[in-house]
Amino acid sequence: MSTREPTPAHPGGPPLGDGTRLVHAGDEPVVPGAPLRPSPVFAAPYHLGDQPPGTGGADGYARPDNPTLRVFERAVGELDGGDCLSFATGMAAISSAVLALARPGDRVVLPSDGYYTTRVLARDELERFGLRVELVPTLEIGDVAARGDLEGARLVMLETPSNPQLDVCDIAAVARATSAAGAVLAVDNTTASPIGQRPLALGADLTIGADTKALTGHSDVLLGHVSAARTDVGRELHARIAAWRKTTGNAPGPFEAWLGHRSMGTLDLRLARQAANAAAVAELLAGHPAVRGVRWPWRAEDPSFPLARRQMLRPNGIVSAELADIDAVLQLVRTSRFFLAATSFGGLHTTVDRRAQWGGDAVPEGFVRFSCGIEDTADLVADLQRALG
Repeated sequence: MSTREPTPAHPGGPPLGDGTRLVHAGDEPVVPGAPLRPSPVFAAPYHLGDQPPGTGGADGYARPDNPTLRVFERAVGELDGGDCLSFATGMAAISSAVLALARPGDRVVLPSDGYYTTRVLARDELERFGLRVELVPTLEIGDVAARGDLEGARLVMLETPSNPQLDVCDIAAVARATSAAGAVLAVDNTTASPIGQRPLALGADLTIGADTKALTGHSDVLLGHVSAARTDVGRELHARIAAWRKTTGNAPGPFEAWLGHRSMGTLDLRLARQAANAAAVAELLAGHPAVRGVRWPWRAEDPSFPLARRQMLRPNGIVSAELADIDAVLQLVRTSRFFLAATSFGGLHTTVDRRAQWGGDAVPEGFVRFSCGIEDTADLVADLQRALG
């Protein structure tokens, strides 16, 4: 299911579909004889000549200056509708967005049910730097915002859909509240991906992605990014985070950025198959007597479905459910051919992850997160039916 971009790539032209946008995102003007996708530029220093560094926009040193990173960032920024900065990992993007903006004594609101390493960052580092951290469940952050309880907040971060429980939060409503409170709203958009949800268009100041997951989607690269809204506030945030990245050295290597740009061209196709597989897997799980608590926000019976349908642009391949216990999960993994035990998600292979084994999520021992890959739907369904018994 390819959605249409509301703003034409060329003035006066028709809106472009996701597949077209992804293939051509970041394109430079056509030069006869040049490759369609330039190779990565491997360089640490560049020739300075007899001019001051940076004259005429010339690159000087690879940590802040690399053309391969700029091409990748331009491509992702086109999808997000903002100005993008790339990072070595998704967690580097999250930590940079927080630490570049917050000051000692600031109030920072983070999701208590989102990616667990974000909570580890809060516990082990943010409080050490004198930040006042509040952890609020995804479904309650909207209530906090609606009550006007964001007084004194510097940064509010959402993760929607949340990982691993797949709750959905109303981004636009929280954005209105954070703006009124003078706070910055950042949205971890990893699970949805830039073509599944556009937080900046809904009023967020920053959108963050662990591009290791669906955006690059081949389980062979670590990347992350932060995109800032094209507003006065967004441009100020972009400059501050860019300065932080330059000083702390959190930029990715050019080969990783090149791999990311190469891989994102197929996201439309991958996401369509993953979503079709997730729909079939969710229905099978929901109808099986040994399974309970099935979550997939695009399933009509899911409590998040009305909001997901209104806020998100298209479904993805992540499903969660609860099996009886540890043994039931292990039996599923041992019996299945295609449901592979792995903790990352969004790749070509279908994976299953028992979240309680990591100790960071408040979930039952039999709670699992399925990440549906791009295998044929009929093969996945038949395999899962055999494995569940």
